[in-house]
Amino acid sequence: MGGLGMGALAMGPRRKPLEAPGHSRQTAMLELQGIRHSYQLGGRTLPVLRRVDVRVQSGELVAIVGRSGSGKSTLLHVAGGLAAPDEGEVRLGGEVLSTMGPRGRAVARRKRVGFVFQAFHLMPGLTVAENVALPLLLDGEPRSRAIGRALPVLRDVGLGDRAQHLPGELSGGELQRAAIARALVAEPDLVLADEPTGNLDSVTADEVMDMLIARVREAALAMVLVTHDPLIAARADRVLTMVDGMIA
Repeated sequence: MGGLGMGALAMGPRRKPLEAPGHSRQTAMLELQGIRHSYQLGGRTLPVLRRVDVRVQSGELVAIVGRSGSGKSTLLHVAGGLAAPDEGEVRLGGEVLSTMGPRGRAVARRKRVGFVFQAFHLMPGLTVAENVALPLLLDGEPRSRAIGRALPVLRDVGLGDRAQHLPGELSGGELQRAAIARALVAEPDLVLADEPTGNLDSVTADEVMDMLIARVREAALAMVLVTHDPLIAARADRVLTMVDGMIA
């Protein structure tokens, strides 16, 4: 498996990194205030998030840890606009996401948020390059330009020679790298990653974390990472522990 192209990670100087990530009092890139969220199951209301407050600055990597079922993945979904909170406010770069309708949240996600899912969610009938370019294509970018933007990101994650392959021809580690490239291709303000190293061996996991940390620093992204791995969590600027839907 090829190494990661660390030198090419800064895809255009769109933002200036903060000098001290996580401690500025300027507007946070992501802000959750008083978030409550529940699910309906068989006529019962199941609380998942209970008054969660989180602030993440540009250039900051925050890890969220906790037992399965504590609300970590739901928190990512609410933070990225995949789900609306029952109560509370979600702000992305000062813009209130939680009061938007489904269409408004979808537009904000495409333009400003990159998701890395543990299950990859790559389209089996599309090439790796087409999968990575998909957020740009969905946003109306011409195919040739979208693919042109996807290729250097694939090189950054060590998949430059796999661009024309189908997902079924890739290893688990390569699939995860492709999913990360897709999350980065639109140069988002916020990256939300659910166990991005969960399917990787320790060496590849370290390489992927090197890449993500470099991208956070060089492009001043905000990133929230859910992980069960204490070694991965230790590389974050801050670690938040969730217990029964609350930040402990």
